Amino acid sequence: MLRDNDILDMELDLNSHGRVVSMADGVATVSGLHGVLAGELVTFGEVQGLALNVEKRFVKVVVFASENTIKQGDVVERTESIVNVPVGFELLGRVVDSLGNPLDGGDEISADDFSDVDIKAPGIITRKSVHQPLQTGILAIDAMIPIGRGQRELIIGDRQTGKTTIAVDTIINNHQPSSLVGNVVADLGPSFEDTLDDDISEVIDVSQEN
Repeated sequence: MLRDNDILDMELDLNSHGRVVSMADGVATVSGLHGVLAGELVTFGEVQGLALNVEKRFVKVVVFASENTIKQGDVVERTESIVNVPVGFELLGRVVDSLGNPLDGGDEISADDFSDVDIKAPGIITRKSVHQPLQTGILAIDAMIPIGRGQRELIIGDRQTGKTTIAVDTIINNHQPSSLVGNVVADLGPSFEDTLDDDISEVIDVSQEN
């Protein structure tokens, strides 16, 4: 005897469609989607996701929304498009989510260029060498610690010791377009609204003024 889901699966093209088997920690396990590519954008109705691990029987999909919006048995559909985001000067001073959708209440971003999310970084040999200093605006740091543009620099310390303040001061000190320094602030908290504090709001205000 066929169950309702089995009848529905017979009506689906499993090369381009699939079903949610389970959902845990923001990752959906999906059956079907036989033709999906790693890094491809898939949709759960209005919700989008990234096909990450393509296995023999299942596909693991990272969901770009609360996992409470997805339930077992939901239909998943391919978009046949690798996940990409808008790039360019149109994003300067804007607050966007991981897919480039605006979160600041402003107009939609109409960028001319897009870049794949998962790309191979240039090798060490082909990268341009660090040859320009980056001024933080904090005299004690600029006088003692050489920081170059393009190099990785960790700010390590205990909680409530001013790590965020150093980063925010550096961003504000280089906010003028003539500095040719691009600043990207990533919010890694559970939601943008819950974790956005006064320091980041100040950075956004300065960016939008320029």
